[in-house]
Amino acid sequence: MSRLWEKGLPLDERVLRYTAGEDHALDARLVAYDVRGSIAHAEMLAKCGLIDAEDCEAIRDGLRALEQSFEAGEWQISLEDEDVHTALESRLTENIGPAGGRLHLGRSRNDQVLTALRLYLRDAAFDLAARVEALQSSVAALAGRQGDVEIPGYTHMQHAMPSTVSLWCGGFNEGFADAASGLKGAHDRINKNPLGSAAGYGTPGLPLDRDLTTRALGFASTQSPVTAAQLSRGKAESVLLFEIALLMQDLGRMASDLLLFYTQEFAYISLAAEVTTGSSIMPQKRNPDVLELLRASAATSHACLDEALMITAKLPSGYHRDLQRLKAPVFRSIDLAMDSVDILAYVLDGVKFLPDNIVLDQGIFATEEAYRLVREDGIPFRDAYRKVAKRYAK
Repeated sequence: MSRLWEKGLPLDERVLRYTAGEDHALDARLVAYDVRGSIAHAEMLAKCGLIDAEDCEAIRDGLRALEQSFEAGEWQISLEDEDVHTALESRLTENIGPAGGRLHLGRSRNDQVLTALRLYLRDAAFDLAARVEALQSSVAALAGRQGDVEIPGYTHMQHAMPSTVSLWCGGFNEGFADAASGLKGAHDRINKNPLGSAAGYGTPGLPLDRDLTTRALGFASTQSPVTAAQLSRGKAESVLLFEIALLMQDLGRMASDLLLFYTQEFAYISLAAEVTTGSSIMPQKRNPDVLELLRASAATSHACLDEALMITAKLPSGYHRDLQRLKAPVFRSIDLAMDSVDILAYVLDGVKFLPDNIVLDQGIFATEEAYRLVREDGIPFRDAYRKVAKRYAK
């Protein structure tokens, strides 16, 4: 099996393992996207008269068959393949003959992987946004069930002003709506077609029509000039990771509240038995492990964003193999966010506030009392503030 870049020279096995890294495992999610990009590229080559219609049909049918057989578990991307691109092209050529060797005309692995990644990221951003909207439904359902239950509003970890379950839910729901909007907004940076930029300097002498693949793949625009494609690596990824980091912070803060409310000292809520775990030594314990892991997950998403930013921060223009390292933090953050959003929605469906355990300190109504004095006695707020403050002086 020959990799796309091989010239018949031997490659040390240790070098292959190091340079391929995790790609052969990570690229499983890109098979369908590389097939789409490759079919669009082949059809463009045919329309430009660079390959004939019969070869284009063979390539298209062969790629679709490979995608189906991959989904059926009939083959996997191996270390020897190195990545999804070699895995598909080598099998395609083996299956359909010389026509498979014509597919790579007018492109490089550099624009090929970037195309597949952007197609994937585009779907991932909308998928995650839809999951966040489903989480909003769970938050709204909790507010609908128990929105009138009074709870303390806290500042500095002290009772501050009266609140309700509805207000508590509403604050987070607005944050989640903002997160869904931000995820969809990341689409603007993602939705540019790099295909045909090749290694970053175009395809001299080949009459490619890059706008054909832009339309075929549903991109908003063709990235131009060709030198912009590699210079943009990491930008769309980092924008998406930033939006995920903000989302994960809100998930973590909600989890932190719920953890506090679940303690014996507060006992504001109960959790469904099926979302808590036991202790290996203490028979009485039911632990909210899932919420603790949710709280910790924001740190992982921050680290993924930092990793992506640092990989690209000091690179000169053009393609560099460093960029391969972007995949792992991007995929890790997306997967963690999807799992975290889904699990929090599930946990919320079983949350129940316990009004009998929720006691509001009388001081929590002090601000309301000051406002009443302003309304009824017509005195300045600062005077009302001092008058009420004296009642609570210790």
